[in-house]
Amino acid sequence: MTQAPMDVRAETARLVREVVTEILPGVDPGLIGGTRHLKDLGADSVDRVEIIAALLDRTGVDRPMSDFSDLPHIDSLIDFLSGALR
Repeated sequence: MTQAPMDVRAETARLVREVVTEILPGVDPGLIGGTRHLKDLGADSVDRVEIIAALLDRTGVDRPMSDFSDLPHIDSLIDFLSGALR
């Protein structure tokens, strides 16, 4: 049985919050989402690469890092990953 699209997105959002708080431990998980960018949460370029690499590893999504450079905010990151998981 496959997951409903909302379940995939909700699980992806949970995973993004988990990974971001592991790499940026001072960030309130409630702030991770919406139109905020990882930079808004204090992530520098190295942190952003680590976050994307961890998300790719944990989801098994095989996409080049360059696919993530144009995503404008965290919700678009969640949508991109959840779309790749469907």
